[in-house]
Amino acid sequence: MAARRRQGAAAPVSAAVGALALALSAGLAACRPAALGSQAQQPSPEATSAHSPAATLSQAPSAADTSPVVNAFHLRPPRGRGYLAPGSDPSALPGDVLIADEGNNRLLLVDPFGRIRWQFPSPDGARQARAFGSPDDAFISPDGATIVATEEMDNAVALITIAGKRITRRYGHMYVPGSAHGYFSHPDDAMLLPGGDLLLADIINCRILVLSPGPWHVVRKLGTTDVCGHHPPALFGSPNGVFPLTDGHFLVTEINGDWVDNIDLRGHVYWSTHPPHVAYPSDANEASPGRYIVADYSSPGQIVILNRAGRTLWRFKPTGANALNHPSLALQLPNGDVLANDDYNDRVIVIDPKTDKIVWQYGHLGVPGRAPGYLANPDGVDMAPPYSMLITHSATIGRP
Repeated sequence: MAARRRQGAAAPVSAAVGALALALSAGLAACRPAALGSQAQQPSPEATSAHSPAATLSQAPSAADTSPVVNAFHLRPPRGRGYLAPGSDPSALPGDVLIADEGNNRLLLVDPFGRIRWQFPSPDGARQARAFGSPDDAFISPDGATIVATEEMDNAVALITIAGKRITRRYGHMYVPGSAHGYFSHPDDAMLLPGGDLLLADIINCRILVLSPGPWHVVRKLGTTDVCGHHPPALFGSPNGVFPLTDGHFLVTEINGDWVDNIDLRGHVYWSTHPPHVAYPSDANEASPGRYIVADYSSPGQIVILNRAGRTLWRFKPTGANALNHPSLALQLPNGDVLANDDYNDRVIVIDPKTDKIVWQYGHLGVPGRAPGYLANPDGVDMAPPYSMLITHSATIGRP
């Protein structure tokens, strides 16, 4: 989902789509949002919400504090001020958010009040920092003990223990792209399956891989290495995501041709559709059964919810002050709100689909930085347990 990867991955896209993506990339410059400013402030825990009860957060501990993963994160009681954009409502989030802060080469766990609760590499971890690449995505494992960080621009994937804060396993060769045994070329959205296998999309190689734990072993490969096109499962057009569905299937996003495919890991294709009026589809996933959410990695960008027939059920495409700039991942939260990383705007946001308003924001609009309250090209998000992507799907992943 990285900006640099997106530009590099544009080559295999059809001429029409590629030209449109380039035109959109040169489009509107980011402006300061009207509803949510970019100056950090401490939100009031007593603030009320127009779309969800504020009392659910108040002074209560976050989900990561009370879930079984608390021992993995070793979170201390929250202290100090938060750093959110003015007007942000902490009750919009059910718990903490894991952010892949790609431009700063770090992972952050941020609570609903904008406080950093956990960080990798540690601020004083020079050795960790040297060993870690630029995280494009980060997802918590089904058992809650590990974070899988895809270092897409570095052509590698790192498995990081939450409790130990160390890299325990590396897939691929750092900084060396390839298609031979042991190599990736722009891997994306790597996730651990319940049995320990690693699932990922290998964008430039136009394939989907399932790798076993331990020494490099391809358990399953969908697509034909280095041959790109839309004819799943034999061919994929630059796949940039493969996300689990609640029925045991998986949703694949293909950049080339603007496709979303419902498949299983045996290679059976249940249906394919075009996200409507989306120039650069990114990381389609399930909003709820029969409803699928996809980000349009463009400027101005958009977030769309569609059905399997490709019909639009909801579209968020603000203009002017609130225009999105290359959003790459959107996830629907349990309360119906939408969490998204707005990459080039250097922010993570929550949108209320009932009002089409941004109700929570961490990061300063279009201002990259490393201090508390700032991000730099955030390229991936996941919720802390028990709301994380793989934990909520763990009972059905790959089990139709």
